[in-house]
Amino acid sequence: MTGTDLAQGTAAPKAKRGLAAKLGPWGVFFRGFVEHPVMVGSIIPSSRFTIDKMLGPVDWDRCRLFVEYGPGVGTFCQPVLNKLRPDGALIVIDTNPLYIDYLKRTITDPRFTAVLGSAADVEKIVRDHGHDGADYVLSGLPFSTLPEGVGPAIVDGTYDILREGGAFLVYQFSAKARDFMARRFKRISCGFEPLNVLPCRLFWGWKDAEPLVAQAEVEPAKVAAVG
Repeated sequence: MTGTDLAQGTAAPKAKRGLAAKLGPWGVFFRGFVEHPVMVGSIIPSSRFTIDKMLGPVDWDRCRLFVEYGPGVGTFCQPVLNKLRPDGALIVIDTNPLYIDYLKRTITDPRFTAVLGSAADVEKIVRDHGHDGADYVLSGLPFSTLPEGVGPAIVDGTYDILREGGAFLVYQFSAKARDFMARRFKRISCGFEPLNVLPCRLFWGWKDAEPLVAQAEVEPAKVAAVG
């Protein structure tokens, strides 16, 4: 079963989703946590301090595509859209139809796309929407409580879809998220935000350009062979 199959399997009846749409963002967020606590990292949306610090290192001039996993009720969405260039795009991915329906109803920016699916399928989702890569990927997913194998699959897919110079932005209550990231990201910056419920750890995994391996050594070898 793929991550997207899992997402579709959690689809709630239309009547329940309609009721949730009438709730405010906090009510919708809380209900999503109650229904799927393993997939939602917190019972309360992130603070503005966390948002500002998490997005601080982003180079918005070069950002053509920003992706977010687990957007919830869009706590990060409007701040991202406020900074995103006019020709940029924001794709958010969530397995909870409650959140996706809410976001589609409340965010009308043409640069915004909400997808019901799994972050593990990010490569397919990004390409299906006409992009060849992402510049930044943001995640608040609780890596330590995700089903077995899903965390590593998300990190692998994220690294592969990121363009060189881009970054994987992760905020968590546990430092274990760094262990998941380190399997692919060699350079990880760390931070901490105490003004959040609960205080959270921040990580930025950078996808640096691959070194030109031994190119300087290969060329002389070719010259010698010709001579």
